[in-house]
Amino acid sequence: MAENNMEISVSEPQNNNKATVDALYKALASSDTSRVAGSIASDLEWWFHGPQNCHHMMKMLTGKSSPNAFKFEPRSIDAIDDYVIAEGWEGVHAYWVHVWTFKDGIITQFREYFNTWLTVADLRPVGNCSITSTLWQSHPRDLAKRSLPGLMLAI
Repeated sequence: MAENNMEISVSEPQNNNKATVDALYKALASSDTSRVAGSIASDLEWWFHGPQNCHHMMKMLTGKSSPNAFKFEPRSIDAIDDYVIAEGWEGVHAYWVHVWTFKDGIITQFREYFNTWLTVADLRPVGNCSITSTLWQSHPRDLAKRSLPGLMLAI
């Protein structure tokens, strides 16, 4: 949700990117590797933040784990410019955020945040001044019960 009274308009490419990510999660759940491969660049750039034993999505994308090893069922999927942000959890202790970056309708970059609070901020200059606005923020359901490390993704 945008803050500072900034509204995020969702354009046609953003809708298409959001639909692509939604279809990607469904394809992963059903082991449809051809649909997954068709959405992702062959030289996908990947970045991970979290415990070393939690590289669940990368293991799924590279075929090193079965879809049943970890279930990615997004609670929300939001599009901002060329980024699509999905968040969800599995069980009680596994909160995750994925940031997918698109170029010409293909996913070129993937960032996985596991048990990490994420804030996405717009740091692009507007005219002669620099205004920072929050475009998206994590919404883990059990934040009041525990603390999570926080990171900011600047776009």
